[in-house]
Amino acid sequence: MKCEMNSALVVCTRRIGDVLLATPVVRSLKAALPHLMIDMLVFEGTEDIVSANLDLRRIWTIPERPPIGAHLRLLRSIWRRYDIALSVLAGDRPTFHAWVAGRYRVGTLLPDGKSWWKRTLLHEWIPFDNLSTHTVVMNLRLLAPLGIKPLGTPVVSWKDEDEASVHRRFSDVETHRRYAVLHVSPKFVYKTWSVAGWVALGQWLVDQGLVVVVAGGASDQRAYSEQVVKRLPEAVNLVGHLTLPALGYLLSRAALYIGTDTAVSHMAAAIGAPTVVLFGPSNPVKWGPWPKNFPATAQSPWKTRGSQRLENVYLLQGEGDCVPCLGEGCDRHINSLSKCLQELPVNRVIQAVEMLLAEREPFVRTSGFA
Repeated sequence: MKCEMNSALVVCTRRIGDVLLATPVVRSLKAALPHLMIDMLVFEGTEDIVSANLDLRRIWTIPERPPIGAHLRLLRSIWRRYDIALSVLAGDRPTFHAWVAGRYRVGTLLPDGKSWWKRTLLHEWIPFDNLSTHTVVMNLRLLAPLGIKPLGTPVVSWKDEDEASVHRRFSDVETHRRYAVLHVSPKFVYKTWSVAGWVALGQWLVDQGLVVVVAGGASDQRAYSEQVVKRLPEAVNLVGHLTLPALGYLLSRAALYIGTDTAVSHMAAAIGAPTVVLFGPSNPVKWGPWPKNFPATAQSPWKTRGSQRLENVYLLQGEGDCVPCLGEGCDRHINSLSKCLQELPVNRVIQAVEMLLAEREPFVRTSGFA
């Protein structure tokens, strides 16, 4: 099969973090077969996370709920275009898209009776585990039928113009001043820490002589981010001002990163920045940020319960017998708060930060392709 592969499509039509965690599949394919032309199919609005990825030739995008005409045009464009198509998702549409695009198809599927028809669309399928296997490892299992060596670290990349955009907004990135990036606003409310916690942490970092940079998406709880920024007048406010590739460059030079369960935390960990990530209801085994260069030889780098440290990542878990509940907040919807995070004391976060700062002197990572 390897000698017949000249083109490949990786299907990952989900959220930004899912797309980032599919990049180890792309990197593994390219490392094993440098001649291979690799494309990705992703949802519109998620492509920025891989827009500077040099392993990719092209990125196809489709709306999450595409009009019939747009969907048909996509299907015609990708019909049997690829030697192989891989779907990292077990859903109906990504499996169907892999069937349309690939002359040979591999995907993940639930091992249940309802998935029988999807199994007929694939030449090889991998049983999907949503509980005890890390997403990176789950994705990489697609490569086993192809005999491709798995490489675990997600790929974060940027271009010269991304570096320039950071320099325009934050001149300290060019100096030797140490700075910490706080990504305070995840996409969903149930993953948030308290405003008071962020403010107290930010002020402590300023007192230690670090420049504090507050980052966040343009639409991800913008009002929440502004509450933090208003109470940290010395902080540099970059909320909504950087693309994801530019944010990758910013993270690559940071002395420290602190965030919650978001795609940006995965970026910081993969780049190698000293990373403290605050986890509440989410399953660390499945979604803990992958430490830089951690080998893809186990089901997951992380255990289900307890705060943990691996390489450049400190995963700080909230308190309570119910943690992790695997639910979406205490009221079980994405706009409800999680008590385990809301009551996470700032002194626990500071202790984790102190550990990382004491161990590592700041250094500059010069590669634009991590």
